[in-house]
Parts: sequence; C-alpha cells; structure tokens
Amino acid sequence: MSGLRARISGRRRGVSLSAAESVRESRIKPLQKLPLVLEPVGDDVNLIAWVKGRREQIEELLLANGGILFRGFRLGGPAELERFVRELSDEVLDYTYRSTPRSEVTGKIYTSTEYPADQSIPMHNEMSYSRSWPRKIWFYAADVAETGGATPIADSRQVYQQIDKSIRDNFNAKGVLYVRNYGRHLDLPWQNVFQTEDRSEVEAFCHKAGIELEWRGRSQLRTRQLCQATATHPQTGEDLWFNQAHLFHVSSLDRETRELLLQELGEEGLPRNSYYGDGSPIEVEVIRDILEVYRRNAVTFAWRRGDTLMLDNMLIAHGREPFSGQRKVVVGMADAWTKDSLLAPRAQRRA
Repeated sequence: MSGLRARISGRRRGVSLSAAESVRESRIKPLQKLPLVLEPVGDDVNLIAWVKGRREQIEELLLANGGILFRGFRLGGPAELERFVRELSDEVLDYTYRSTPRSEVTGKIYTSTEYPADQSIPMHNEMSYSRSWPRKIWFYAADVAETGGATPIADSRQVYQQIDKSIRDNFNAKGVLYVRNYGRHLDLPWQNVFQTEDRSEVEAFCHKAGIELEWRGRSQLRTRQLCQATATHPQTGEDLWFNQAHLFHVSSLDRETRELLLQELGEEGLPRNSYYGDGSPIEVEVIRDILEVYRRNAVTFAWRRGDTLMLDNMLIAHGREPFSGQRKVVVGMADAWTKDSLLAPRAQRRA
C-alpha cells in the first residue's frame, strides 16, 4: 500500500496542468490541500472541450487531492454538466435506492437534496448507507444563495483516523444496520425510493442488494440492511470512515419531532434509524463524537455561480449549510462501486 501511495504522490508534479498555460492551479486557502482549484487563465475556456483527452490526468489529480474545484470555466448549465461528467467517467448513474427527496433536472443530473433552506445536512459520503455507491460525484452551482449555502467537505481518511479507536473497532466488528419504514406519511414512499410501482421489482432489487424487506399493508414497507462502517479505497488502499449511521440515527431529529414520532410510532415504526450490525442501539454519545470529528475536519468555501466541484466520493464527505435566497446546486454521479466483502470485519479480511 505504501508503494501505491508513493506512486500517486510522486506523479503529483508530473500531472500538473499548469504547464498547459491555459489553466492555473491554486488553493482556497494557503496550505489547505482540499480542494485543488483549477481556473482558466483566459476568459472564455470551455470546460468540456478543455478536459477532452485529460481524463487520466484529472483522475490522478483527484486521487492526490480528493476534490477539484473547476472555477471560472464556461459551462452552459445542467445539460452540459452531464456531458462533462461523461468526459471523465465510464458510467453516469441514475439516483436509485434513494434516501432523500430529489428531482431530475435533465438526463441523469438531479437537484441536490431538497431539504428546507433553514436546515443543515451533516457531512456524509453519497449512498454509503448501501452496499453500492458512486465513486465520483459532481456539484454544479447554477445559482448561489444570498447568504450561507456552502457545501462543507471533509477528508474521510482523517475522519477515520480521528474517531476514537474503541468506537472504530466496535463499528468495524459489527457494521451498521439501517432500518427504514416507507409510507405516505413516513419518510419517502417506496415508489419514490425504488423508482417503480411494481412490488416484484422492489423485491428483486432488495434480494440482489441483500436488503431484508417486509410489506406492511397495502402502502407501507420496512427494510433492514447490514452495511459497512468503514471501507478501503480500491485505488489508494487507505482506510476510510464510510457510513451514514449519524444521519439515520434517531438522534439526528430535532427533539420535538423525535418525541412526537416515538410517541406515535414507537422506535420500530420510525421512518429511519441506525443500529450496530447486531441490532444493538448505537449510543447517542457515540453519534455526537462522530459528528464532532466531522466538524473539526470541515472545509468550506463560498460558491460562485458556475463553479463545478468534483469529489472522489469515497475519499471526501460532503454536506450543506443553511441558506437564504435562491440556491440551485445540481448533482451528477458516476462509476458505481459494489463490494460486499466490505461487510466482513476488518480483522477477518486481513487474516
């Protein structure tokens, strides 16, 4: 693993794009590695045209930095974002097995999570609540908020290292169990989550994905899925904190909503919750410790209209700060990765 890291680090200077003279590299803040900023020297550089033939260079820069902010380029909206994504990936993904409300903008480009503007979204790796996720994710700022609305990001390697070892070991040994209840007045309806009205299609998807399901009446569904708590990056070999236990956990709800739902539905009926993989409850103080590590590692920057942020979705987590005014950030995802062996305890994998 150290040899691979050295090769990636050693190629960093070799793949510098500044030598092309049409683009310069910089940082949001001095000495702050994340993200790398690429900006055109001229005023009229088309981003799609510029990246043609540079996929390998961009890939190596992404591995070295975790995230790249393309700033000041000409990109004509969400439809061109999808073209840009296709230039840099083999497979643009649909948003399937959904956990948050989103709308299709065009093709395979979606709105970012449609939560109320006054709510924050904790940092997370996209779809790390499942056994399959996008390796890469893009955010395009079609419009920026009047105030707030930043997309904080954090390095999943640092989060892994800084989480208390006893917490890490416990999660590694047990994994994370996600329990979801879908229905008209709960979370998202299952028709939205699975993008179908056909129960047999839902059952086939769940069987393939290792999801236990239980139909409850005509309109409700409950699922349970055991997933990884941590992961190993397939290219760098680095250990990563990679789950959404803190987002699904009942403690993520505000107190009033939490007490109301528990009173009316009971713990088993909550729209969503997370447990250790053996079904035992995750302690609230553990969730708080995890959130604090994310907070300490957060990197933020103010969006500019036309910014495009590309992240390695395994290396870098992302979130959203509250905002006011009109904010339109759209999302594209690519290059699915599925690895059921991540469910095995780390000690067994290395035995």
